[in-house]
Amino acid sequence: MSASVSWFEIRQRTKEFLEQRIYPAESILQGADKASSELKLAELMQQAKAEGLWALGHPKEIGGQGMPFLDYVYINEVIGRSEYAQRVFGTYSLQDSLMLKQYASPQQQEQYLRPLVAGEICPSFAMTEPALASSDPTQLQTSAVLESGYWRVNGHKWFTTGADIAAYTTIMCRTEPDAPDHKAFSMILVPTDSVGYEIVRDTPLLGLNSGHFEVKYHDIRVPEHHLLGGRGEGFVIAQRRLGPGRIFHCMRWLGQAQRAFDLMCERLHTRSAFGSSLADKQLMQQHVFDSLAEIQACRQLTLHAARCIDSGDAARVEIGTIKVVGARMLHNVVDRAIQVYGAAGLTDDTPLSRMYRHAREARIYDGPDEVHIQSVAKQVLKRYRDNGQGWDFGERDAEWSDSL
Repeated sequence: MSASVSWFEIRQRTKEFLEQRIYPAESILQGADKASSELKLAELMQQAKAEGLWALGHPKEIGGQGMPFLDYVYINEVIGRSEYAQRVFGTYSLQDSLMLKQYASPQQQEQYLRPLVAGEICPSFAMTEPALASSDPTQLQTSAVLESGYWRVNGHKWFTTGADIAAYTTIMCRTEPDAPDHKAFSMILVPTDSVGYEIVRDTPLLGLNSGHFEVKYHDIRVPEHHLLGGRGEGFVIAQRRLGPGRIFHCMRWLGQAQRAFDLMCERLHTRSAFGSSLADKQLMQQHVFDSLAEIQACRQLTLHAARCIDSGDAARVEIGTIKVVGARMLHNVVDRAIQVYGAAGLTDDTPLSRMYRHAREARIYDGPDEVHIQSVAKQVLKRYRDNGQGWDFGERDAEWSDSL
């Protein structure tokens, strides 16, 4: 990507593509005819590539356009407005591509990373298990045993997003039974066409076929070199994958909230009751004000977290905070938009019904609210222990800004 092209210009082009091409195609993309859906998706992907909007945030050395992280978060805010835009713009694979870039062997990168960035294959990631509290991943039971140069994988996962379209699944499994919990797990790359890879179902979520699959592994055998990173590095790899991923989630949630906000405000001007426009009703104006304030506050928290990450800071407090605040914000804004639409907002005649159900998921996946709240509070309180430095918000800004 040329340094002379500003992020704002790219954002405007992305927004125009989204509104003029993706929005009108959503009825096909979410339709029951899978063949038509995939055909339309492939057509839109090719158009995005032709217009230079493909894989914007992927590093150049792996085939992306190398947009700087802080610039990319503004683009991701636009991409979030449609649940299909990640695949159209080639950002669906970014978390996995960054993970493979850092930990994959040259052989693994050739097999998976190159086609991943090109959009030729899709990834999937398996961590959550149905019988266990995912807030404590040290309980995970899926295991892999090394025998005669092959890993033998057995277990049961769910919420493996996109398993039906993925070429492979990165599976977190226990490989070191005698090691401490946080060094007992590894990541193994398992092709989805492996013998013993059983997709049980597309797990219905709040009435939607979600694309989050339940999968069982029955004595799957993959070569030893399918280990990603080192033995016992599963937790390290997972955390480095999930940290930036939560920023990406929050930016996409802001995009969803923006779309709901637009729909709400437009509805207020096109609907009347009791002799005047809904836009003139004070209680309706309260919905606009509250949504505006929440979206903008969340945007600033998210951008602040992105700046911390861009400076090399782990930003654990900032990321945990926006994960909770962002999910709540999204739910609140979509809920108000539905209230403004009335009965129509409960139907699938608008995007709001699907958005509302997806918004509720946000408070659980990638760590439930309660885990992030506890983690953030502990980290902040630790800084006050024994007359410590405390948490000065202005000084916290200086910690990362001085390193830029």
